[in-house]
Amino acid sequence: MIQKRVKFGPYLVSANEVGNPNQLEIKATVNGEVRQHSNTSDMIFHCDEIVSYISHHMTLVPGDIILTGTPEGVVLGLPPEQRVYLKDGDIVTIEIEKLGALTNRMVAETA
Repeated sequence: MIQKRVKFGPYLVSANEVGNPNQLEIKATVNGEVRQHSNTSDMIFHCDEIVSYISHHMTLVPGDIILTGTPEGVVLGLPPEQRVYLKDGDIVTIEIEKLGALTNRMVAETA
């Protein structure tokens, strides 16, 4: 089992720096190899719909982070012989246009 130690940051951007959040390129690389490449326009629900839905069920405050999942290209969508899973030491970078990139190294779970 892989334990993910995820960091957020080191900064946030304001809405006027981003523009339309529903038109941003998303890319995930593992050890420099592109594994997922999409756009927020391909998401099932737009960003404002997600925020609206969540805010009906809980109070959101500045700084809250909403995790939405990943774009197409997930390993489970591949035939079994093509599936490559994350392992200890893999370097994963998630990049969203105008927001920047976040890189984490996978670390094996300890008992």
